[in-house]
Amino acid sequence: MPLTQPATILVIDDTPDNLTLMSDLLKDQYKVKVANSGARGLKIALSDGPPDLILLDIMMPEMDGYEVCRNLKCNPQTADIPVIFLTAKAEVEDEQRGLELGAVDYITKPFSPPIVLVRVKNHLALKAAADFLRDQNLYLEQEIQKRTEEVAAIQDVTIQVVTSLAETRDPETGNHICRTQFYVKALAEKLSAHPDFAAELSPANIQLIYKSAPLHDIGKVGIPDKILLKPDRLTPEEFAIMKTHTTLGFEAIEHAERKLGINVDFLRIAKQIALSHQEKWDGSGYPQGLAGNAIPLAARLMAVADVYDALISRRVYKEPMSHEQALTIMGEGRATHFDPDILDAFKAIHETMRSIASCYSDTDEALTNKRQQLLRLNCE
Repeated sequence: MPLTQPATILVIDDTPDNLTLMSDLLKDQYKVKVANSGARGLKIALSDGPPDLILLDIMMPEMDGYEVCRNLKCNPQTADIPVIFLTAKAEVEDEQRGLELGAVDYITKPFSPPIVLVRVKNHLALKAAADFLRDQNLYLEQEIQKRTEEVAAIQDVTIQVVTSLAETRDPETGNHICRTQFYVKALAEKLSAHPDFAAELSPANIQLIYKSAPLHDIGKVGIPDKILLKPDRLTPEEFAIMKTHTTLGFEAIEHAERKLGINVDFLRIAKQIALSHQEKWDGSGYPQGLAGNAIPLAARLMAVADVYDALISRRVYKEPMSHEQALTIMGEGRATHFDPDILDAFKAIHETMRSIASCYSDTDEALTNKRQQLLRLNCE
């Protein structure tokens, strides 16, 4: 095992005899560097091999010790190097000024060599302890960041797996989940400047809503294939069953959260979206008939995103509408189906919504292939 390298002490003094004296005193225990001016001392302190401690005279020409210390403490590269003033200035005011500038100690001349050695040793020990704690804190911060990133990645992968499962059950889904996720984020970002929404739509909360949005239709995995895959409009009885996907999704997420044993913010929002994204502003939606602000904000955002995407998407029972047609119909639902403020935000960024729809559009061929694949699986 290699021996620990001796600490490096930098002595800054304009008097050659003082430099020689200090070098002789320290050289048996430490590696000693000397500088005969403040400027030279600063250059050494900023070098690739900075000292572990600095012994600094005050009375020097051009740049005195106080100015050297001020420069050292103002520079992040040298701020943590302990400075001990070693000077003939013995007034209380001089010592006070030196300590206020950040020096760790103040020794007046003439000094006792054993006392200097003890003080140097003690301050090097304190510096080593401080360095250790700083390194430990940095390590812990890095570990926390790493674990946080791992948890976020696990969340993302889990959501991706679960939503992919939902997609395999519904041939009409295509990129619907991806589009609605970006619609919701764009709407939330637009509304974040609105005084009524700013507190709830912080950047962190917007990210949680964005992360949770893909789970809005997760309850459809519990809908029978004969209803979910029916190539025609549903009967009232079938539609009543289809509507249960909201409560099924909510209950599935809540069950997972109970198993986890802790409250998770993104699952809390996911439950709100899954349960309430079919509610309407006037209270005529389902499953609870909530109205107005009683509907969670995340669910109100999803309602706008979900309906817009349904209107512009192809379904087995209808052709896709144009963006302009969808805008008109969406406008008719202001303050009845949709939160009026959210609908106004939608209109304000409708070109962004159009761009998202175009970027993540579904091809007719992809949807046909998916539908045929599901039909084959059901026949088997």
